[in-house]
Amino acid sequence: MNGSGLMLRQDERIGWIDLLRVVSCFMVVFAHCCDPFVAQFDQDRASFLAGVFSGSLVRSSVPLFVMMTGVLLLPVQSGMANFYRKRIGRIIVPLIFWSIALPILFFVYLNYIQPESANPALPADGYTPQATGIKLYTFIFNFNFDTTPLWYLYMLVGLYLILPILSAWLERATKREIRLFLWVWGVTLLMPYLRMLAPMLGYAGNYGHMGLFGECDWNLYGTFYYVSGFIGYLVLAHYLVLYPPAWSWRKTLCITVPMFVVGYLITALGYVWVQKLYPGNYAYLEIVWYFTGINVFMMTYAVFVVIRKLNLKPSRWLADLASLTFGIYLCHFIFVHIAYDCFAMFGAMPYFLRIVCMACSAFVISAIVVWVMKRCAVTRRLVV
Repeated sequence: MNGSGLMLRQDERIGWIDLLRVVSCFMVVFAHCCDPFVAQFDQDRASFLAGVFSGSLVRSSVPLFVMMTGVLLLPVQSGMANFYRKRIGRIIVPLIFWSIALPILFFVYLNYIQPESANPALPADGYTPQATGIKLYTFIFNFNFDTTPLWYLYMLVGLYLILPILSAWLERATKREIRLFLWVWGVTLLMPYLRMLAPMLGYAGNYGHMGLFGECDWNLYGTFYYVSGFIGYLVLAHYLVLYPPAWSWRKTLCITVPMFVVGYLITALGYVWVQKLYPGNYAYLEIVWYFTGINVFMMTYAVFVVIRKLNLKPSRWLADLASLTFGIYLCHFIFVHIAYDCFAMFGAMPYFLRIVCMACSAFVISAIVVWVMKRCAVTRRLVV
């Protein structure tokens, strides 16, 4: 398995994990294809709505990736130092390479191939030689627009740092104790909405800082900080593998389908409502799409349980495609924006159809690039 938790060795295939990996990867590509349409906002309301209602369908993509990591790496079988060296070490090289390669590719594309890009999501004046040069070294602090998908790798390193410690507890914890933790974590899934509600009830913050439960300018670590975030998805995945729901297919669908639909409606309609209520307030707007919000959790849980229940046998073609997903994730972003410009030429094409065509094109082209890179000893290390 590679350092991302997204790929297994050939002799370790798990059929439903391969399927979940491919589905989640395509969902990520699809989500990024929606962004240029969402970025239209009131300038093109039809485009905005198409992007919102399409993108909201796939918000569970990243949490599903995290849950796969929980399935594949928990419990941790090696010592902490060896685990860090193996897992984090294998992320660093791809992170460095794509943090440099993607800004260069965007610079070349937007200056020499398509300087009049119609993509409203692209930052203005962000592709001068000076701006691009700065991006080539500031990735040591954080990702930038050109490397947006790489935020996941920064976060993943943080999960890897805590995994050995979490694993030691999980090996000793009872079913009841794990469920208790998940209930506590479930409370944190409501926190984003409490942040929106508190000011409506008169909360004015602490010295201008709008944090809750102990958060302030000199303390970012409030009550629920240590039991919140993506760590809950790791524990949830481990729990669902150890104690899978003993439901029939009928009961499974009767629970998961309404759960997904309700989560989706909250996500899509909530995004539209917040954009209308707080125009220009991007901080509030993102709350509805948080990966660690209750609505996205509902969709994630539903997808995971259904695909887990399929219990597919490993197949060669699915395994081969799944082995490309980490590389597709790393390189697809540039192809998403190229696809937007290409399909923008078909102005009469419905927005949703354009998004689907963009996603399929970017996914296939990325897969071909990764397939080629995997066959070269020099570049293989950058995509696996």
